[in-house]
Amino acid sequence: MEWFTASEYWLSRLVFQRALAALYLVAFLTAALQFRALIGERGLLPVPRYLSRLPFKVAPSLFHLHYSDRFFAVCAWAGCAVSAALLAGVDALLPLWGAMLLWLVPWALYLSIVNVGQTWYSFGWESLLLEVGFLAVLLGNDEVAPPIVVLFLLRWILFRVEFGAGLIKMRGDDCWRKLTCLYHHHETQPMPGPLSWFFHHLPRPLHRVEAAANHVTQLVVPFLLFTPQPVATAAASLMILTQLWLVLSGNFSWLNWITIALALSALRLPDTAPSVPDAPVWYSAVVLTVSALLLALGYRPVRNMISRRQVMNRSFDPLHLVNTYGAFGSVSRVRYEVVIEGTADDVPRADSDWREYEFKGKPGDPRRWPRQFAPYHLRLDWLMWFAALSPAYAGSWFGTLVERLLENDRATLKLLRSSPFPPDAPPRFVRARLFRYRYTTWRELRETGACWERTYVREYLPPTRLAAERVRP
Repeated sequence: MEWFTASEYWLSRLVFQRALAALYLVAFLTAALQFRALIGERGLLPVPRYLSRLPFKVAPSLFHLHYSDRFFAVCAWAGCAVSAALLAGVDALLPLWGAMLLWLVPWALYLSIVNVGQTWYSFGWESLLLEVGFLAVLLGNDEVAPPIVVLFLLRWILFRVEFGAGLIKMRGDDCWRKLTCLYHHHETQPMPGPLSWFFHHLPRPLHRVEAAANHVTQLVVPFLLFTPQPVATAAASLMILTQLWLVLSGNFSWLNWITIALALSALRLPDTAPSVPDAPVWYSAVVLTVSALLLALGYRPVRNMISRRQVMNRSFDPLHLVNTYGAFGSVSRVRYEVVIEGTADDVPRADSDWREYEFKGKPGDPRRWPRQFAPYHLRLDWLMWFAALSPAYAGSWFGTLVERLLENDRATLKLLRSSPFPPDAPPRFVRARLFRYRYTTWRELRETGACWERTYVREYLPPTRLAAERVRP
């Protein structure tokens, strides 16, 4: 069965598995720390209400059997524990079947969370983590060399991530074809990072070079993943460098890091793999059968990629085994932000003492410099970016968010950087206003110390109080 495995990828598998375990840990930690306010029993989009109209076959989840905030917390923290164990290499101490079952646990737990997470878990990297995590179950441990077919499938995912993103750009916004999208992207991306201001102020010719290099990396280089070594390693290395550039330029949750992990699995790293026996027959049968199933299911993302009506970030099955990916098919030219304010005044007037709520990641105070949060995912901050694009994106949860702020709800306030009101004195009214944000110039930064300049656009939500009928945007 020498044809079945590739011992020269022993170290590549090890590095990939530990990187994936670290990303699982971040994902479960994000879920554990944010779920109560977002999807808990008193969350903005409660899981029990969602499950009441959701059949199991549409979205398989452990929470169909039982849901409580305590049970969710147990699942999320259990996912953290198993991920930490995998990161520490516990799977190498188990028999092959035990290691496979151990890798199956975080996949099943995270699938249960994603399938009830609603809009808070609608991002492409959620499905990507699940698709990659399912393949990790088949990779084996120190008892066998890495199966060639699984290594191929990991490259196939990486190909679809990069090539799909490249196609959606070329078919979408014409600024990608004109190489001008990066004139705007660093300023209007969902959550800027600490270096995004500087990226935005790079010379425009360099922005055009960035865009052109992006097209090469996403539309040409992916094909080289399936060529002989060392070309495949060179292609994967170039993808890693590109992803690290993106890591520096913004906060994109774990999207860049899981892409890097996939590329690591394609590297031919120097190592001295131990001598191991041939793969057991049962293991070979399981790997080949499941791989054949995944390849058969893969026609749907392929059909989507070649379609003129290509869509981004969609799963084609309830288990998220095969998915389509893509990012920034269109780029905003102007940045808008929803600023939420409260007042303790009995009558809300324009000259009332309105105090602003500060979010952890999204822009607020023009003088506050963005921080690095990725790969940790600030879900509310990301959805606030969508809410600024259109109130339609926030219609299902924004009104409840305002209600929770009027209550000084502890779980909700934990999602924010700061509240302007003490715990025992909630605001009487809360309002939301829409502002246009732009990066300051070098001169403005020196003179004011502010990285943003903002201009009032319009009212987003009029002053609202608990005793009044809730108004949605």
